[in-house]
Amino acid sequence: MNDNSHKHQVFWLSENNLSFPHPELASPDGILAAGGDLSPERLLFAYKNGIFPWFNPNDPIIWWSPDPRFVLFPDELRVSKSMRPYFNQKKFEVTIDTDFTAVIEACAQAYRAGQGGGTWITEGMKTGYIELHKRGFAHSIEVRKDGELVGGLYGIAIGKCFYGESMFSHVSNASKFGFITICRRLEELGFWMIDCQQPTQHLESLGGVNIPRKDFLKILKQNETENTLVGNWGEILTKSPEDSDSISFVQI
Repeated sequence: MNDNSHKHQVFWLSENNLSFPHPELASPDGILAAGGDLSPERLLFAYKNGIFPWFNPNDPIIWWSPDPRFVLFPDELRVSKSMRPYFNQKKFEVTIDTDFTAVIEACAQAYRAGQGGGTWITEGMKTGYIELHKRGFAHSIEVRKDGELVGGLYGIAIGKCFYGESMFSHVSNASKFGFITICRRLEELGFWMIDCQQPTQHLESLGGVNIPRKDFLKILKQNETENTLVGNWGEILTKSPEDSDSISFVQI
């Protein structure tokens, strides 16, 4: 992980206080704070305020709020011609929230060329997100072929925003197939934005764009009054689009 912020103040968090400094106080690299913990309460509070954890194993927890922010607006999703046969022929089966632990484990084991081949999904990260999943806030998308898990992704949903965390693919285009599937479903449910955090060619090809952090934070401010779809999305989002009116959102 690159850190050129030695000349910039990094705020140290208390484990007894969930508060963060304002995201605009982040370093030019996007580093905002260090320390704290990965409790479900802190993770939710962080995401609601445009902050996410990303750090190397054995290092302190580092909290980020980069500028610009890489996002994808569901109604701007781009599906290439080469992907269309995958859907027409139903080459993969997609499920939601049927095996969150398997997805986050697979993401943790995936080779990351830009991270020296290592992972940032530590045991502490797994514990925090698995607990968020049990509480109905974190969700996994599983992509299977002939019954075998070959791709997937996971993230957190708050209000009308989905905060993507990581994805993996053991078969060509499996994670892309899963991402396109959940993006279309989120659009049907009126979600405004998918936070992708950092740009990748993979997500850029699907329509991801950089936006100024101040614009990202404005969207999150508007999102504060939106209700959140909490629960097992495998039971909720698999309803047909015609049944969307019967899906209940709750205020958190």
